Amino acid sequence: MRNEQEVNKAIERYSDTVRRLCMIHLKNHADTEDIFQTVFLKYVLSSVTFENDEHEKAWIIRVTLNACKDLLKSFFHSRTVSLDEIMEQPAIPSPEHREVLEAVLSLPPKYRNVVYLHYYEDFTAPEIGRILGKNVNTVYTLLARSKQMLREKLKGDEYE
Repeated sequence: MRNEQEVNKAIERYSDTVRRLCMIHLKNHADTEDIFQTVFLKYVLSSVTFENDEHEKAWIIRVTLNACKDLLKSFFHSRTVSLDEIMEQPAIPSPEHREVLEAVLSLPPKYRNVVYLHYYEDFTAPEIGRILGKNVNTVYTLLARSKQMLREKLKGDEYE
């Protein structure tokens, strides 16, 4: 079990990442907060010794993704809030950001994950490959395909 200082430091460092990942997958604030608590509870109870900050961040991301997948597979999740309700909330400041977010959220999960990790968390393809357990070349392929899908959805190159 981790001490209070370690936990507070991890929450301070990774809370935004966990919340963003959850929102991308779950599209629901309540579920996001539930998974947030689950992830950090697992962190508190975990006996894993991290080699460095990157290892710790990768562990947090992996636990978050797995918790999101588990929730999405659960019976409880059959009652969700629609994307339209989320998009009406003032957290997304401009129509351009809204359009990009809608396009990213509409991608299949395997593409959505690599786009998020690469463009929002600044991970390289080899790092993404380690986090997701995929070959580096597969990550490059997923990134290229997702960029093409986004280009088509956004009808042009204005967002590159």
